[in-house]
Amino acid sequence: MRAAVVTDFTAPLEIQDIPVPEPGPDEVLVRIEVSGLCHTDIHAAHGDWPVKPTPPFVPGHEGVGRIEKLGPGVTSRAVGERVAIAWLGSACGECRYCVAGWETLCEQQQNSGYSVNGAFAEYAVVRAGFAVPVPDGVSSADAAPLSCAGVTTYKAIKVARVSPAETVVVFGIGGLGHLALQYARIAGAFVIAVDVEDHKLELATRLGADHVVNAAREDPVEAIKRLGGADVAVALAASSASFDQAFRSLRRGGRLVCVALPAEGRIQLPIFDTVLGGISVIGSIVGTRNDLADVFALHAAGRTEVVAVERKLDEVNESFADVLAGRVPARIVFGF
Repeated sequence: MRAAVVTDFTAPLEIQDIPVPEPGPDEVLVRIEVSGLCHTDIHAAHGDWPVKPTPPFVPGHEGVGRIEKLGPGVTSRAVGERVAIAWLGSACGECRYCVAGWETLCEQQQNSGYSVNGAFAEYAVVRAGFAVPVPDGVSSADAAPLSCAGVTTYKAIKVARVSPAETVVVFGIGGLGHLALQYARIAGAFVIAVDVEDHKLELATRLGADHVVNAAREDPVEAIKRLGGADVAVALAASSASFDQAFRSLRRGGRLVCVALPAEGRIQLPIFDTVLGGISVIGSIVGTRNDLADVFALHAAGRTEVVAVERKLDEVNESFADVLAGRVPARIVFGF
């Protein structure tokens, strides 16, 4: 099979012909139809984070395709079933986090395209119980970004406990941000979109943002405060400075939701303002399998729109460069 392989953190990905993996016990083999490109794939390929994957490996955790083969003991899935391969490749199912509904915090979890090979390939293996069925009302091209960008921002809005008529500011209108503002609107919030690219702010306006702020032309904190400040700030830009701006844009009682993971990112919180302002700082990782099922259900009902461009896997390195340069409207999806 053809796959995009990380051979070294300092080298471009290589398109290689490698063996089709064989599903083991409780695993399924998926013939990939599409696979979305997430900024996390770029961090993985560059070895940006403290816990690094081990080259050679295949990135990709927004894969969608049909099950072609069942491993020994699999009874919960069927050949021909269309499924999504998300970031959470598996969890133990037994620890305090798993049994409490927080499988994404499991310390024994495996992550697709990071600790196990992912979906930048014509085939991928995944644990059967973590291959999430894609409903008929969701196209594969839409299901791919929803499998990470969607479920991650859905969970961020969920853990922020957004209430109707609250103001939510979304920092970074890209693959995640264009979905985050839609989930905030579904929750009944007024939405402010912040980015440095006019074309992304135009997209935000089309998707229902009540206000937009170009952080390259004006101080977003002052602009948001002129609008009354935010109850919730969702930090989606891979920039430590934007996290600081998100914090300072909050009203008293506000919640900062940290989602993006900039390389060597760090935030410094003013203790006095945090305590007296009753500010909450929340770290939000991807959602669970149940969350992803909710995301698919909302999309099938016509409540969300996915904005993506399709490319070939051979364009993977150019696509990385385009994402880093902010040239992509929202998401890139590789077709197979």
